[in-house]
Amino acid sequence: MHVLIYYLLPLAVVLGVLIFCHELGHFLVAKLFRVKVLRFSLGFGHKLVGRTVGETEYQISAIPLGGYVKMLGETETEEDEPIPPSDLPRAFNMQHPLKRIAIVAAGPAFNFFLAFLLFCGLHLAAGTQVMVPGVGQVRDGSPADAAGVKKGDVVLAVEGRSVETWEELKALVEDRAGDPLAFLIRRGDQTLELTVTPESSSVKNLFGEEVQTALIGIVASGEFRTKDLGPGEALVEAAVRTWEITELTILTVVKLFQRVVPMDTVGGPIMIGQLTGQIAQESFLYLIPFMAVISVNLGILNLLPVPILDGGVIAFLLVELAIGKPLSLRKREMAQKVGLFILITLMAVVFYNDIARLLQPLFQ
Repeated sequence: MHVLIYYLLPLAVVLGVLIFCHELGHFLVAKLFRVKVLRFSLGFGHKLVGRTVGETEYQISAIPLGGYVKMLGETETEEDEPIPPSDLPRAFNMQHPLKRIAIVAAGPAFNFFLAFLLFCGLHLAAGTQVMVPGVGQVRDGSPADAAGVKKGDVVLAVEGRSVETWEELKALVEDRAGDPLAFLIRRGDQTLELTVTPESSSVKNLFGEEVQTALIGIVASGEFRTKDLGPGEALVEAAVRTWEITELTILTVVKLFQRVVPMDTVGGPIMIGQLTGQIAQESFLYLIPFMAVISVNLGILNLLPVPILDGGVIAFLLVELAIGKPLSLRKREMAQKVGLFILITLMAVVFYNDIARLLQPLFQ
């Protein structure tokens, strides 16, 4: 029962919502352009349950690792039956390439939109957590130590610019190596003005790379406060958070190809299930930002220019738009086989990583 409540149920909810939202994007934009949708499926493989409403069959299938929207004329093979002339105007392959691009891109777009909505709801309900610019430790001999900064101080302003969070403090310092900066400090009931000159230092970034930045030699106190947000502020904060996660995910993909990030750090459904369970045991509320992050990752993954993924289909359509005609069926089928091989290889790697992480404690 514990496994069901804290692992399987949250994982089913997270994957179900993400897949449904992605496929809903394809479905709604296809309907907007009056393309005939034959099937809307959550999951792949054998149909478990289904119902036909109007011209579309809605179903849940056995393998819950994705979903699909099947449109009239979407696939072209030699075995396909001819489309009735009356339905040709509603066939996917008869639409202008820009319309087809919009339909295909709508799936990933809805994943980004879902992340934005989740962050909006979270910030409206709970505000946002910010780390206060408090000093938890001062390194001996550092610029901050030389200027008289003490443990327990709180930075109020730098060069006349108000500072409310630790991130704002870092941003005001990181590019100012060698420049004397006027710090306004609160120490108990006192307000002090100190001059601190940041020094250039080599530190490791999130990906373990050595980078140069300006530091003053202090460590954050680690104290957080809740900042309430109005509707407008929540929208802005949600947009910023969605963009930050998007930017970080794209950078991570680039670092994977550059081999800066090891391939064995990549995880798949098993790791997502583990993380979902761990987060659910802390608080089901924490699943909201987690789902937003996974939604952004799903959107970016689908936009990779790999045949069989949405990004690969968009690439084909852009070529068609440029040369004025679609690539030959033979070339597309060959590219799709290559894309399928890449996708299966990637799935094998992530499943291997997931299983290796599960078995690692047994060999320690």
